[in-house]
Amino acid sequence: MVVPLKPLARAKSRLAPAAGDALRPPLALAFAQDTVAAALAAPEVRDVVVVTDDAVAGAALAALGARVVPDSPAAGLNAALAHGVRSVRALRPDAAVAALNADLPALRTAELRRVLIRASEFPRAFLTDAAGIGTTFLSAAPEVELRPTFGGPSRIRHIISGAEELLLELVDSVRQDVDTGDDLRAAFALGVGRHTEALSPAFAERAQS
Repeated sequence: MVVPLKPLARAKSRLAPAAGDALRPPLALAFAQDTVAAALAAPEVRDVVVVTDDAVAGAALAALGARVVPDSPAAGLNAALAHGVRSVRALRPDAAVAALNADLPALRTAELRRVLIRASEFPRAFLTDAAGIGTTFLSAAPEVELRPTFGGPSRIRHIISGAEELLLELVDSVRQDVDTGDDLRAAFALGVGRHTEALSPAFAERAQS
């Protein structure tokens, strides 16, 4: 599993109006921690590779058991994902790979497992986000290129690329990424992980101010 993460100072910029600039980096890290922890708990996930140049985030995610690699391409999200896949397959050339957004604070391991098991039936497969526009998950079978085109209206690009769209029920936590205050409130309604939950009072206080 490859999880890309921007430097925290630049992450989740669209969340600033709701969370403020002081709370935004800690929230971005908490989202990533809850995402990585849930992914590592899935038996189908052999390892999680986090692609980031942020030292603080890297240390926190490594402490959870992730393998952290620097974003040496420094050429955006999809280049980071391709770099992460190369890192995985340099050690295990026959590995199936998957990309997962770092901003899934409500991610439930059981729901991710459902996605992974279904995705394994196809050469490439993806799950759209809660808005039905973007992508939160993309997988590739062994010896198949991932070919990520994340960002913006990526759902249609992944369909055009030949990836199978996974039309699954009861996987809301895998679809609920967080870019805005409304997204975060939706994630809280689903039930977030412990790292994000620890910041919920600060977010609630900010929202009421």
